[in-house]
This record gives sequence, C-alpha cells and structure tokens, in this order.
Amino acid sequence: MNDLTPIEMDELARLEEAENPLVRSRRLGRAGWLLLLAAVVAALSWYLLRGGPAPAAAPPMPVVTVATPLQREITEWDEYIGRFEASRAVELRPRVSGQIVAVHFQDGQFVRQGQPLFTIDPRPYRAALAEAQAGVATARSDLALAQSDLERALRLVEDDAVAQSEIDALRARVTAARAALAAAQARVRSRSLDVEFTTVRAPISGRVSDRRVDPGNLVAAGDGPAATLLTTIVATDPLHFVFDGSEGLFLKSKREGLANGAEVQIRLQDEADYKWRGELDFTDNALDPNSGTIRARALVRNPDNFLTPGMFGNMRLASGGTERALLVPDTAVQTDQTRKLLLVVGRDGTVAAREVTLGPVIDGGLRVVRGGLEPTDRVIIAGTQMAFPGSKVVARVGRIDPPEPAADTPSATAAAPPGTASLAG
Repeated sequence: MNDLTPIEMDELARLEEAENPLVRSRRLGRAGWLLLLAAVVAALSWYLLRGGPAPAAAPPMPVVTVATPLQREITEWDEYIGRFEASRAVELRPRVSGQIVAVHFQDGQFVRQGQPLFTIDPRPYRAALAEAQAGVATARSDLALAQSDLERALRLVEDDAVAQSEIDALRARVTAARAALAAAQARVRSRSLDVEFTTVRAPISGRVSDRRVDPGNLVAAGDGPAATLLTTIVATDPLHFVFDGSEGLFLKSKREGLANGAEVQIRLQDEADYKWRGELDFTDNALDPNSGTIRARALVRNPDNFLTPGMFGNMRLASGGTERALLVPDTAVQTDQTRKLLLVVGRDGTVAAREVTLGPVIDGGLRVVRGGLEPTDRVIIAGTQMAFPGSKVVARVGRIDPPEPAADTPSATAAAPPGTASLAG
C-alpha cells in the first residue's frame, strides 16, 4: 500500500499538468471568463450609481379638431319670460237665494256654454210665478171691466145722459187698468227669470274648478262678492301669454314697425325647442312709471288643452329681418377675464388666440360671432384644453354641423339674453 503526503500529491499534479497541455488551457479559459464578468458588473454599477438622469423622450404634439366657421342666414329674436292666463275667466255665483239640491258636473271637467251646473230649490220661485200669473188674470179682468164701462158711457154721451167729467174718469180708469196689467205681466217675467235662475248654467265654455258648495247648503244671491261663490270656469282655448317689456325695447319695436299680429314663439320650462306659436294681439296704452315697463300679451291656440293658465314660459319675438352670420360651437369660446377668445390654428400648426365679439346663441348650441373672426380661420372645436397660444398642435379637420330647423321655421333663429322683450304698439 502506497501512502502519499500532501507535498508529494502537489508535486504529482504539477508533473501531470506539465505533461498534459489540454488541462492547462482549460484552467486559463475559466480565469478569462471570470475577469470579463467582473468587468461587466463594474461597468453596470458605475452607470447605475453615477447619479445623472436618463435623457427623456420628447412628448408628442396634442391632436385637436379644427373647422371653419359655419355661415348661415339667421333671424334674431328678443326673449322674455311670461305667464299664461285664461282668455276668459268667470266666478260662478247664484242670482237667486235658496238651497242647493243638485250638482251636475265633475270637479275639473270641461263644460260647454249653457250646460247646467247647479240646481237651487225652485219650489218657492214657482209659487211666486203662479201668484204673478194670477195677478195678470186679475189685471186683465179689471181692464176689461173698465173698457166696458167706458163704451157704455160713450153711447150715452149722444143723449147728454153722462157728464164729460165722468167720461174722463172712465178713460183714466182704463189707462190705469192697462198699466196694472203691464205691471202684472212684468212681475210674471221677473218670477219666470227667478225660476230660470234656479238652474245655474255655465256662462262660457272651459274647464270648471271644484265645487265650493255641496248639495244641501244654502246659498245667497247678491251683488259681486256678497253672493256665494259656487265655482270658477276658465277658457283654455285660446290662452293669453302676458309679459312685460322695457321702454327701450318698446321703442325699438316701434321703430322697426312691429305691430299687433306679429308672430311669437314660446317654449315651456321643460322644453328645449320653441314649439308653441302665437301672435301679438295687445299692448297696453301706457308704461308703468314705477318699473319703466309696458304690459303686452300674445294669443296662443291650445286645441288639445295641454297648456294651463298660470304656467310660465319663455317667449321670443322677431326683432328684425335676417342677416348672414358666422357660427361656432358655444363650447369653443374661451373666457379670459372680460374677454371672449377663440383658439385658431395656423398653417404651420401654431395656436393663436383671437378676441371676438359674440352675439346670441341660436338653436343647436351655436354662438353667433359678430367680429374678430374670418370665414377662413380654422377654429379649434374639440381639444381646447390641450392647446394654448403659441403651442404646436396636430390639426385634424372636422366640421360644424348646422342645427336642424323646425318644421315651420325656414331659417335659424337667435335669442337675445333673457330679460328683454320686443313689443308692438
């Protein structure tokens, strides 16, 4: 058994390496790879720990939508808020006193003129009518007797058997009998009216309110508010639209030649379009000295009784002829303190701000531009939040869609700010 010491084993390994060149080359290659790996780690550590930020890439230019202003013929309107009122209104009160014995309508229904609504107990009035008719019969009998006495006396005059004074007295008696008959006949007509008034009828066609008195209650006749209120009736077709206008706009309408019969358009509080049509039919004869306004009204047809007295509405009245205007979306208008601006894009993609003079907003949310804008300018209509004067943008061509006119409105319409109204005298 051969035992070798460590020194002897190392010596043996060196002898084998010297005798085998392949083993020596493998050891050299392994050492080279280790040196290369150390160099890469050192370079990476220096890059990460040197403290300088990496260069940022340039951000892309924002994309906006541009379009040239829309050119259209528009009609300008003056607008105001008013209220619908019944064209006729009646407070129904009895013309005779008595007990209500019947009610002939449902609360809130539409009634026609002459339709029975209440019945007052007619028996006392029928009795009074019979008594008046009996008085007529008595008066006729007295008249017949007086005429007979006068005829007999006239036959005796030829024989000088009757004095002239007696003839005069008989003639006066005949005249008095005729007057008594006429009075009795008048009483009959009066009692007949009382019987007729026991049936309370609708004086106008319209919508009736609720009954204020139930059957069995006594009602009193009288003049005005002294009489018992039974119910009310309002005429709902047509309706009046009542509004007030300023003195300045009254003068404006006078100079523009607007007169009664001018068309008005009205929309309700929950409507976006002016779907109700009417015509101006009245302007008051004087201005209110306290408010400096004048009262006016328009007549509005209401065949389906949809409109109700008391409703509020926005009314507009044409203030003149048509004119050609530039229109842009109202959302494209920018505000800089007291200035109104539009952002436009040049041929090189540079954004510029244009100070403009604005007009009213027409149907479809388009704003009238009166000055500061050219028809060829490319206005930013979408993406304004990403653009500012002097910046570069990528312009994408769009279009401004015109509003669809109403069926009976051939051109676009423009409304002035609320609080004004054009009137006619």
